Amino acid sequence: MNGPGTDRSNVLLVGLARDSRARWAKADSLEELAFLTDTAGGNVVERLIQVREKPDPATLVGKGMVERLRQLCREHQVELVIFDEELSPTQQRNIEEGAGVRIIDRAALILDIFALHARSAEAKIQVELAQLDYRQSRLTGFGVEMSRLGGGIGTRGPGETQLEVDRRRIKQRIAALRKALGRIDRERATQRRRRAGLFRAVLVGYTNAGKSTLFNRLTAAAVKVSDQLFATLDPNTKVLDLDRHVRVALTDTVGFIRSLPHQLVASFRATLSEVREADLLLHVIDASDAHVDRHVDVVNDTIEEVGGKGRPVLMVFSKKDRVFDDAALDRLDRNYVQAVFVSGTSGEGIDQLKEAMLAMVEKQMVTRQFTLPASRTDLISLVCRAGRVLSDRTQEDRRRILVKGSRAALGRARKLVDEELGVRRAGS
Repeated sequence: MNGPGTDRSNVLLVGLARDSRARWAKADSLEELAFLTDTAGGNVVERLIQVREKPDPATLVGKGMVERLRQLCREHQVELVIFDEELSPTQQRNIEEGAGVRIIDRAALILDIFALHARSAEAKIQVELAQLDYRQSRLTGFGVEMSRLGGGIGTRGPGETQLEVDRRRIKQRIAALRKALGRIDRERATQRRRRAGLFRAVLVGYTNAGKSTLFNRLTAAAVKVSDQLFATLDPNTKVLDLDRHVRVALTDTVGFIRSLPHQLVASFRATLSEVREADLLLHVIDASDAHVDRHVDVVNDTIEEVGGKGRPVLMVFSKKDRVFDDAALDRLDRNYVQAVFVSGTSGEGIDQLKEAMLAMVEKQMVTRQFTLPASRTDLISLVCRAGRVLSDRTQEDRRRILVKGSRAALGRARKLVDEELGVRRAGS
């Protein structure tokens, strides 16, 4: 990666389409790959799409295309070629030998961007583990050639020095990282238990969909916002008051993308556990995105992959202020019923979003009755804080309070009350 103020490496992008009809979809995919490359610090000077019914086992694109790559790399002083398709170690080695420049694939590029944006100790561990998993799978194809160093896209990150070690030491390092992630997972579970009395809402969406801007607008947080892919790697949680009696723990998470390397999904399992444990998923979608439907499908597939299928979902179209075509907004409104349209930048639609969130929270609320000694004002106060008091009656020396709230909050209140009064329930 070339740092700020330095020259950017010239990069050539390559994609493979099975037929001429698939060529347009591949062009869109290369557009995203160009955005990824720009985020990583590369300068895209050329894009190639080969229409080929079956990939070449040895080089993916065939000897003729490899020779063309060699010529174009010389002509444009290209230092790196990035393939949109996943390359086998053998294919990568053969193309490098034929083209005479470094070759990486989409997965390596995404891993590199994650390494670029990893700031916290947790993120660095997760990225290094994903990088080592990726590189370990390629040791067979490269052998000693994997022991190479150098700067540039695809070589960055805390895992780069591991390229010099053998398979045994890489496995040892992976084992140590997984042990560290296990501790992080347990710590995150403890944090979730501390928030057990709060309704949990999680922001999910395609990368650069506007999640962090919306998170800042809702919670008055100061999470870094950048017009780059994967600017947010660490989950951030803040408490949001939807009304006087309803508080929500809102979490911002890492963005999703098409063909997210499975190594990242595996290593970020502790972070993505927020999705599995959510009471509500806020699926944030860029309303100005030309590929809305496709990106919605990618996010839905990823939610299912990480174990979040079946969670209640509220679709939120962000960046409304960037859409100047009313017909486009009308189409989205028709196709995505009950979605909310907002602008995290201007604040438009935020009140409607909070109302929609409150309605979904209240759907999941339960009603519980507590019978307490009238003299125990401490317990009465605890119960009243656990939710919305529907009724409060005093009979002799007893207070009967009917409360509506989240199942978790009322369950916690019940447990504390029972412990304080020494109540033993059947089956306990």
